[in-house]
Amino acid sequence: MNTSYQFEEVARLPLPGDNCAIATRQLDAGTIIHYQGQELTLDHTVMEGHRFALKAIAPGEALLSWELPFGTALQAINPGNYVINQGVLDALSVRQLKFSLPEKANFSDDIPPFILDEKNFKPAEAVPAYTETRTFMGYRRSESRGVGTRNNIVLLGTTSRTGSFVKQLAARMQGELKNYENVDGIVPVAHTEGGAEKPNNLDLLLRTLSGFMVNPNVGAVLAVDLGIEAVTNEMVEKYMREHNYPLDDVLHKFISVHGGFEENLAKAEAVVQEWLPIVNKTGRTPESISHLKIALQCGGSDAFSGISANPLLGWIAKELIRYGGAANLAETDELIGAEPYVLRKVRDLETAKKFLSLVDNFKARAGFHGASAEGNPSGGNKFRGLYNIYLKSIGAANKKDPESRLDYAIDYGQPMNESGYHFMDSPGNDLESIAGQVASGCNLIFFTTGNGSITNFPFVPTLKVVTTSRRFELLSNDMDINAGQYQEGMSMDDLGSQTFELTLNVASGQRSVGEKAGHAQVQIWRNWKQTDTSKLDVLLNAPEPTGEPIVIKTEGVPAVNFQMNRAENDGHIGLILPTSLCSGQVANMIAKDLNNKKAGQPELSRFVALAHTEGCGNNAGKSEQMYATTMVGYIVHPLVKHVLLLEHGCEKTHNDYMRNQMNKMGIEQKDLGFASIQLDGGIKKVTDKVENWFAAQLAADQPAEKKAVGLEGLRVGILTDGPINDASAEQLAGLTKAIVAAGGLVVIPENSGVLETAAYKDNVLTSAEVQPSLSYGQHASKNGFHIMETPTQHWVETVTGLAATGVELMISLVNRQPMQTHPFVPMLQVAAAPNMQTYADDLDLVLSGDTSTWMDQILELSKQTIEQNYTPKLYQKGNVDFQFTRGLLGVSL
Repeated sequence: MNTSYQFEEVARLPLPGDNCAIATRQLDAGTIIHYQGQELTLDHTVMEGHRFALKAIAPGEALLSWELPFGTALQAINPGNYVINQGVLDALSVRQLKFSLPEKANFSDDIPPFILDEKNFKPAEAVPAYTETRTFMGYRRSESRGVGTRNNIVLLGTTSRTGSFVKQLAARMQGELKNYENVDGIVPVAHTEGGAEKPNNLDLLLRTLSGFMVNPNVGAVLAVDLGIEAVTNEMVEKYMREHNYPLDDVLHKFISVHGGFEENLAKAEAVVQEWLPIVNKTGRTPESISHLKIALQCGGSDAFSGISANPLLGWIAKELIRYGGAANLAETDELIGAEPYVLRKVRDLETAKKFLSLVDNFKARAGFHGASAEGNPSGGNKFRGLYNIYLKSIGAANKKDPESRLDYAIDYGQPMNESGYHFMDSPGNDLESIAGQVASGCNLIFFTTGNGSITNFPFVPTLKVVTTSRRFELLSNDMDINAGQYQEGMSMDDLGSQTFELTLNVASGQRSVGEKAGHAQVQIWRNWKQTDTSKLDVLLNAPEPTGEPIVIKTEGVPAVNFQMNRAENDGHIGLILPTSLCSGQVANMIAKDLNNKKAGQPELSRFVALAHTEGCGNNAGKSEQMYATTMVGYIVHPLVKHVLLLEHGCEKTHNDYMRNQMNKMGIEQKDLGFASIQLDGGIKKVTDKVENWFAAQLAADQPAEKKAVGLEGLRVGILTDGPINDASAEQLAGLTKAIVAAGGLVVIPENSGVLETAAYKDNVLTSAEVQPSLSYGQHASKNGFHIMETPTQHWVETVTGLAATGVELMISLVNRQPMQTHPFVPMLQVAAAPNMQTYADDLDLVLSGDTSTWMDQILELSKQTIEQNYTPKLYQKGNVDFQFTRGLLGVSL
């Protein structure tokens, strides 16, 4: 007998004119639904958040939600039919479902293009302003900076090259906070940008860093560079003064790291120690809520985001603007298809045209990289009912209340100097978008989520709003507001008023759930490599490396007496591998907790989490495949004994995606662990699950027996930074030939200067034109000599890919200054140039004197490192970083 329900029990209709309804729970095939005097029978099992037809829809007719089109029927669709497109069928094909799906799509992602009717355009009136005001307890800055909701000392890495420095500095200083009650935090801001060649996002990057520095939540800011990057402190300061940022109104200092890492940390710490009592003198005072500027953001969206959580944000924004405050709506590509709604009420024609130009520019930039801005929805979005960008956008646009008008359309990170409702250009990638909103001056963030995203920002508090009560109950320890109450009968006015009071409390110092959790992330809109389509065909059709070792010269192989002790399977790392940006910080927290407990010792030397920036809002294709290849490289890395994949739960590259990728590559999965922050019930529950899984694996381990091996046991990566003299190149050539001749592995990045040095290439290479044998991050399944593709000059991106090839040791010849090391593959930093004596405290080996002894010195230190009797200096000091490349075609969506 088929189950029977009244429509209101199991479905929602966003607006009366819609012809598709949303299932509020999973409904089995054959379910009967009573709707307006008719009975609908479902032809397939309809997942929670997915849609079924309420009315007959003819071929070519538009499918409607919120009375806006999100697709066109490919065939006759009858009442009760599961409404599904090809994108969702593809996304669900990698999921482990227990029911059958329709065999083919019944609608296409086609809607009519939006055309602005300039001739009949009429400016909209603003919502009526309140005559009275309300207050919160805030930190008053200068008139040009406004009022902060927090009072933080920010440690800003100007580029990616100083990210690990500011993280270590912040870690050293956390104990000081207990002595200063008015200082809310000493927080690092580390990001991926500006560290290598001049970026195409230079102006955007300078604007963002400038906005960070003067955000009203900043009590003082220390900006740190090396002084040799593509973007420097000098450039930031010049930009701020030329563009009239109130730099002198904030306590600040620019410093460049020269010399020893530890020495510079001590100098920077002294600066912050001096600042603490000064920053502490600023206390909270009653301030008008007209000083609140809120960021409106969504992530891990689902079919109910546009019904409950996003309209709630629209209500809050409208209320705040009536008090003279400001709101910032972002994510350009997540408004494609919602233009009729967004531009229904606009301040003036110029603003409407600016909004549309930003959308057009975004689409063009995506096209330069062989991507489509319309391809934004993640696998998690589709799983939870957002079939395409149009459906996602229509729901996202509800963060603007129907009564509110669009007042301004601004560039990414452009200051919000006026009250009102702003749209800011940005990608759909949550954290990249949030960074721009903070740079624009937002002092409070609202983040809506259907799946339960746990995103937080270091110096601006985040209030997380969940779309359904069921998901809120699952993740109640990690969420702030249950918007699902609206679906259960609470009026939007009551829910809005309740949320508004919480807003004022958090603005006044009450800690948000995310702040209590103690983790945060920063990601600036990442650089885009292509500025037109001139190289697109070549890049899209570039041949893939074969994976076969490259033949090198066999004459003149030096005789080497080398022996070390190691186990046949020498894995000693417990690896937590986040499948996306948003699970990275939780992975870090779990690894830190396990290491503090000394879990797994002596079988494991330590636990490592590889937090990164990918897997969420970036395009598919070659960029995503390169990411997946590199992830698999780490899963099978010989130094890793046990590995668990930790998904956030709503990303593109979730656990099922990774399972599918491993299936394609023939990777055995029975010994792998899998966990999900969202599906396993939040941070505390997933932490327990991960720790229990590692405990069970370790309990079943057998001790590994060690034996003596020679050069054939070496798996070495060689990379260089800066000029290379002939003596160094000759010694590296001899080392390469000796290891390869013995049956070992040597991998060199394509961007390494040693490959352009005659003293190396003439001794090693058999041809002047040698192509890479490995893709970026590809596991080297065969020993020998390999060159790995490196699409950028970025040091950390290069190191990240090189380590994934399976090398167990990296030998880095640095002749400018020591660089960031890898989280678990040891890197020996070696120098031969006299100018490097300045960095002697950070170098593992300074080569001088008789050059014929250099190779033996390198091998001896390599032996000590592999046998775990020596730890590279900069690893010990915490100068560690990790970052996947997006290659030449990667772009944020």
